[in-house]
Amino acid sequence: MLGVKVQQKGKEFELTLQLKKSASKPEQDSQLRKTIAVLTSGGDSQGMNATLRAVVRVGMSLGCRVYFIKEGFRGMVDGGDNIVEAHWASVSAIMHSGGTMIGSARCLEFKERRWRLQAARNLIQNGITSLVVIGGDGSLTGANTFKTEWPSMLEELVRSGEISQEEAYKSSSLQVVGLVASIDNDFHGTDVTIGCDSALHRITEAADSITSTASSHQRTFVMEVMGRHCGYLAIKSAMATEADYVFIPEDPPDKDWPVKLCDKLTQERRAGKRLNIIIVCEGAADSDGNPISSDQIKTVVVNTLGHDTRVAVLGHVQRGGRPSAFDRVLYITRTDSKTRYVVAKGSRMGAEAVTVVTKAAATDESMVICLTGNETIHRPLMDCVQRTTETNQALARMDFKKTVRFTVGLLHVGRPSCGMNAAVWAAVRKFSYHGYKVVGIRYGIEGFVKGDLQEMSWSSVSGWVTKGGANLGISSTVACSSHDEIIALRLRENKIQALLFIGGFESYLSALHLEEGRSKHSEFRIPLVVIPATISNRVPGTELTIGADTCVNDITEVCQTRSCKITTTKRGLGVMCDRLRLAAQGTRNRVFITEITGGHCGYLTTIAGIASGADDSYIFEEKFTIKDLVQHVQEMKTKMSEAGVSRGLLLRNENCNANYTTKFIHQLFSEEGKDQFSTRTSILGYSQQGVTPSPFDRAMAIKMTIAAVDWMTEQLGRHLQPDGTIAANTPDTAVMMGILHQNYKFTPLRDLIVDTDFE
Repeated sequence: MLGVKVQQKGKEFELTLQLKKSASKPEQDSQLRKTIAVLTSGGDSQGMNATLRAVVRVGMSLGCRVYFIKEGFRGMVDGGDNIVEAHWASVSAIMHSGGTMIGSARCLEFKERRWRLQAARNLIQNGITSLVVIGGDGSLTGANTFKTEWPSMLEELVRSGEISQEEAYKSSSLQVVGLVASIDNDFHGTDVTIGCDSALHRITEAADSITSTASSHQRTFVMEVMGRHCGYLAIKSAMATEADYVFIPEDPPDKDWPVKLCDKLTQERRAGKRLNIIIVCEGAADSDGNPISSDQIKTVVVNTLGHDTRVAVLGHVQRGGRPSAFDRVLYITRTDSKTRYVVAKGSRMGAEAVTVVTKAAATDESMVICLTGNETIHRPLMDCVQRTTETNQALARMDFKKTVRFTVGLLHVGRPSCGMNAAVWAAVRKFSYHGYKVVGIRYGIEGFVKGDLQEMSWSSVSGWVTKGGANLGISSTVACSSHDEIIALRLRENKIQALLFIGGFESYLSALHLEEGRSKHSEFRIPLVVIPATISNRVPGTELTIGADTCVNDITEVCQTRSCKITTTKRGLGVMCDRLRLAAQGTRNRVFITEITGGHCGYLTTIAGIASGADDSYIFEEKFTIKDLVQHVQEMKTKMSEAGVSRGLLLRNENCNANYTTKFIHQLFSEEGKDQFSTRTSILGYSQQGVTPSPFDRAMAIKMTIAAVDWMTEQLGRHLQPDGTIAANTPDTAVMMGILHQNYKFTPLRDLIVDTDFE
């Protein structure tokens, strides 16, 4: 299996491959030494550059020659200067840039064989036998046709004398691998496509900006987002922005949708809401196939309700801007003491594509790299293309029957993390939809002990999705034996029949303690679920926690500026970062040392280092000595004096070493490198917890919570006793809700003990 292994090589983090060694190593090496060409085709999307970088550097690490084909299939047809060899430095400092550095174009001529024949000749002349295509389903279909015709095109080129028999023999087969880049996320076989997360960032940024002005004037905004046949952006942005109504192609409304829409908006206004947001996908239509446009929706709202209504068509703004950290690196897996493994979307998909194309046999069919759950896999390209052309599976409507009125408690235990409010919002509203009573336990275990509990309703969580922090209140106090009697009393007084923990490692410890206390306290024999939410991503039973995405995005923005002082919030950080980057270009050589939070877990430091192209990072899991630090100083001096590098970036986990503090490293680099560079430090601290949750964290929080509510509903029904009490006393009724491999999974808390390093 492929793992992207990130090592410190001085210049920056390098992506290399760890492959299973076979007995016939020379044969394997001969397979890997190929000439690869990479192109971007069709519409551009953020994250393409990160993919290009991975293809080039992983290919070179395997001993391959890598070529750029500029301007997509157009450049392949035209040849000449459009096909150029790529080098390691060719892809330096491009991860943060949107679009594609080698250009993209639509080439209708490529549909004709005579132009494909010319493209084949250009590849053969450059010795290219492997092709990595980054684009949508149209581009990938064209690439597969090109591969299918390759043998016949070779024969035709030989007959016409345009290539020799020897050239035809050397290029007897063409391997093709596709990477799906589309902001619409409209390709079958992969959960997400390159660019869709960044597009969600643009939409949520626009919606968040609109919210303040809409509320001030009690306006209704209709936002139109992209997606001709796919409502992914619309439905995800509606979840992330707490929109009141959404129109998507997969779930066409009945003809009476204007009545239902106006009833919903009226209901929200009566509940005290000052604004309404309606999101419509550009391909939305009713059940009869009649298009539903943003202007049509505006007319309905104005004529029926008299609302001051405005339309915002985001258009190509959704394609622009810098890629999110998710589109650069999908940071899921853990780090061990020696090797850092990363599951990436842009970067990992590019690395996987190179591995597949270099190991492909002549008779292998074209493949496409897909991301399913947390696994990067490859599937037959045309199978996915054919299934993409079919009608997308509609999102199932939730149909709940209200039966027994259960009471469920919600609490946060741990530290604030962006996305917590979105999880509470989803829990309260879905439990309320079931007809359950929801009790919010303020300030975690401390509030539980003090009796600070309050009933929560549908309207009490309005506006929570877009807010950072923890509106319900949070404490890092962990439940212990001294709390048992009073917690049992609170559960009994409030008739709480299930508990939902939303928090970090402290939530796991608290829920585990209650589960272990079931033998002494019958009140603890209720379903217990932990939804992991912490920026440090250090909770057992899951590969990703709510809040980590927002945190890495914030760190990446800061690190890219190499700024020495951060005193602003995330909302103002983007503008400040751009200015600082420009200002830093005029300064003398400078090294920035940034301290990152995370306790003893180096996850944030490692992933931020990859996403920002840091020179070195220091984490608790990888021990280092003064000799290593001195060596890094010398490497930095060499870069500054010989390689023409003007800025350096070092990341330090806050607890990586008790003696080699940020101040110590700053003083060491300042003294030893004073003849080559100056040194600045920044300690990000609690600002990393974020101000506004990223679209990914909002959507993930809601999806995980909905799954947790469904699980709790099932458990409550299963363990309901004739007297109305709950008797959940088995290990599988106290679980961690996590993302493992390709699925959401509920793992018994007891089962996680053996895999947890409690110290």
